[in-house]
Amino acid sequence: MRSYPTNSPQAAARIVALAMLADGHLCRREVAAVEALPGERRLGLSPEEWQGVMHGLCEDLLASHPDMAWGDACRVDADTLRALLAEITSPPLREQVLSLCLAVAEVDQRFTDGEAWLLNAAVREWHLQSQVFQHLTAEG
Repeated sequence: MRSYPTNSPQAAARIVALAMLADGHLCRREVAAVEALPGERRLGLSPEEWQGVMHGLCEDLLASHPDMAWGDACRVDADTLRALLAEITSPPLREQVLSLCLAVAEVDQRFTDGEAWLLNAAVREWHLQSQVFQHLTAEG
């Protein structure tokens, strides 16, 4: 898996891209949700740069799982996910990325196991339990 500079827009976008792929496929509604936020501009990326991050992630996932079906290749192991999450150290950027990930995961009004696993890992690694609680209580 390629690395990006700490707190770079690319490192942040890759986490959002992982959330988009966590259920094993890229949904048009998830792409629309990121575009509507506007996710890539909030992270400091042009649409072309966003596509580059997404393309790079897909290449990395396929290269690390050459014999797996796409849905299985979309998952990263716990150590790799921790390393990717560690590239984001800025608390405000962590909150922004988590917000985008939640928006992507909620767009189809259900959480898959892959989405829940990724979100739980981010919340745990980044110590953002209170932000998730605030998000959930704001919805209700």
